[in-house]
Amino acid sequence: MSGVRRVFYDTEFLDDGKTIELVSIGAVDENGEEFYAVSTEFNPDDAIPWVRRNVLNQLPSPSDPVWQSRERIRDEFWKYLSATDGQLELWAWYAAYDHVALAQLWGDMRSLPRRIPRFTKDLRQRWDDLDNPALPEAGGARHDALTDAKHNLARWRTMEEHRGGRLWIGSA
Repeated sequence: MSGVRRVFYDTEFLDDGKTIELVSIGAVDENGEEFYAVSTEFNPDDAIPWVRRNVLNQLPSPSDPVWQSRERIRDEFWKYLSATDGQLELWAWYAAYDHVALAQLWGDMRSLPRRIPRFTKDLRQRWDDLDNPALPEAGGARHDALTDAKHNLARWRTMEEHRGGRLWIGSA
């Protein structure tokens, strides 16, 4: 597909069953262009112990400039996404919550810029559709949004190699 920019991303978030609160977002496209930000607006006291151990403990120092308001994250992520013309494809592993966390940067779904897809393609589902080929091991710190986004790109590339010339529904 020419003219398509595939962006592989991951979010870390707090989830209480009613609200998904963004902690961090990391993204990388096929050309290696990266984005990473941590929200200054989540309450770490709301995190369950697992999130404290596996997510919050890996965040950079609060003095790091990646810590930003949700408004600034939204504006900077929009610049990142709209840096090139053409169609955008968003990809994530278990994408549903990631898409909600991303979309909520703009408020409700109606406020999402038209250029941003209304859904994120799910790598985990694609993996099932391809009969679960072997995927690369995660490198670096798991549950770090940028590290996981890079791992999503590696997974996608491996699945593309596995797919070879086979027709996959949703591809051109």
